[in-house]
Amino acid sequence: MIEFFTRLSNLFWRIVTQLYFRPQFGSIGPNTLIRKPMLLRNVRGIRVGARCGIRDGARLELIPSDGRFPSLAIGDDVSIEQNVHIACNTQIRIGDRVTIAARCTIVDISHPFDDVERTDSIGARLSIDPMPVTIEEGCFLGVGTVILPNVTLGKYCVVGANSVVTKSMPAYSVCAGAPARVIRRYDPTLRTWDRAEA
Repeated sequence: MIEFFTRLSNLFWRIVTQLYFRPQFGSIGPNTLIRKPMLLRNVRGIRVGARCGIRDGARLELIPSDGRFPSLAIGDDVSIEQNVHIACNTQIRIGDRVTIAARCTIVDISHPFDDVERTDSIGARLSIDPMPVTIEEGCFLGVGTVILPNVTLGKYCVVGANSVVTKSMPAYSVCAGAPARVIRRYDPTLRTWDRAEA
């Protein structure tokens, strides 16, 4: 009985995605499902590929500033789990077959704090420098991961749970920590995963 109602609920949200969300987004591919989002903002600049799943509580927001309109591109077969927050001011690219676990945050925005004489809140300030984020195909972001501005994750990069990624990580690597560092790398010659040097 639970499976029946789950399938029925998914069918309902597929219909909502295609009939209600799709005309408002830049594009949404076939067989993509967006379930119970918490916040969708400026979605005309968001393109989502085919066969994607965006679970409950997603917060997808584009924040224009300084005359530029940001863009968020999500590839095919991407899984975005519960309560993921993506905030885009410049450009965020998520490749095909990326898995983003629950409660992850991806941002290409920073809030300058160095001018202590300003009277506005730090949260209301946005950096004028573009700081795009790229997550290449096949990556996996563990639960609670934070991806900060100006970061590229190479193809098939695995990020451990609750990591804070402050710099780019190479393809075929495993990284973890706060700040994250590479802890394993794939050796294509030996076809094995090796421990990274300290």
